[in-house]
Amino acid sequence: MEIEVKKSLLISVTVTLLLAASIWIGSRNLAHFDAALMGYTFASLFAAFAVAYRYSIWIQRPPTALYWRRGWELIFKKEHFFSNLKFIVGRILAIIGGNSFIFRRSKARGIAHWLIMWGCIIAIAITFPLVFGWLYFIVPPEDFSSYQIVVFGFPSLGFKYETSIGKLIFLGLVVASCLVILGVMLAFRRRMRDRDAAVLQSFVEDILPLLLLFSVSITGLFLTVSYTWLKGYGYEFLSIFHAITVIFTLISLPFGKFFHLFMRPAQFGVILYKKIGKQKMKACDRCQSEFASEMHVKDLQLVQKQLGYAYELNNMTGHYQNICPRCRRIIFGIAQGRLWQEAQRKKDENENNSTF
Repeated sequence: MEIEVKKSLLISVTVTLLLAASIWIGSRNLAHFDAALMGYTFASLFAAFAVAYRYSIWIQRPPTALYWRRGWELIFKKEHFFSNLKFIVGRILAIIGGNSFIFRRSKARGIAHWLIMWGCIIAIAITFPLVFGWLYFIVPPEDFSSYQIVVFGFPSLGFKYETSIGKLIFLGLVVASCLVILGVMLAFRRRMRDRDAAVLQSFVEDILPLLLLFSVSITGLFLTVSYTWLKGYGYEFLSIFHAITVIFTLISLPFGKFFHLFMRPAQFGVILYKKIGKQKMKACDRCQSEFASEMHVKDLQLVQKQLGYAYELNNMTGHYQNICPRCRRIIFGIAQGRLWQEAQRKKDENENNSTF
């Protein structure tokens, strides 16, 4: 375990330093870095370190490491590379673009998740480059009615504010906030009306993340309202409260439900693993019925051996994982019956001996 910890620390420190270096370089030696946003930056650096550390520990666990390695091996398998790549891209579009895996559970849950996810994606895509100084806007001296986007110090897209593109760029965070707020409200509605969800939910894992997303979005929206229509009324208080909610959300990324954002990409390799595994199924050693992929069974045996578990069968040749679930229950029942019979036999012998 000590080796895994050292490796994870090295990776997390490297990730944090790379992020810090990108902030330094992207903002042109901090020339375009807003010192007022220092809290966001330090919270982001902490989140990068903690997320990288936890992810590294998780990815080194024997089951996860094997799935991870096998997934990449299957993707880059020469004879199936293009078909596998097409499959993965299709699954990414379906899962990320359409949230198909959530909609299969329920329509209401799918809509709420889709709104929250895309609201967060839009907000992250806009705010992080601005906070880190990677992106900023300038007014070209030759045209005071337009703006130009500067990315990592290099001028790029120019646009006029009055155009649809210009308004969309500047109102992007408003759109993101509205999406998240609506999604959170739908999520709360489902949790209040769904008895199963209410029974299984916990405040830290289920309610707190929604409250944080709502707080970040509503305070950000109020900031826009304040400087647009209220002449900055309450702006200072709102900006401080907004900063607190954002920083707390960033700090909580590695520890709660938000961490699934970083674990989700590994699922694509697992999906491919299952798809290719079905091409060659394993037959049960006892009843000869197919019950799992041969690759999955062999990998499971390998992981169990790495973890120090021994599941070899005593009275039969082979391994416990080579037996289908139905036959396992039968074997277990037979073993239980034998134990009961043996216990009953000893009990009868003791009674007979005490009689004499």
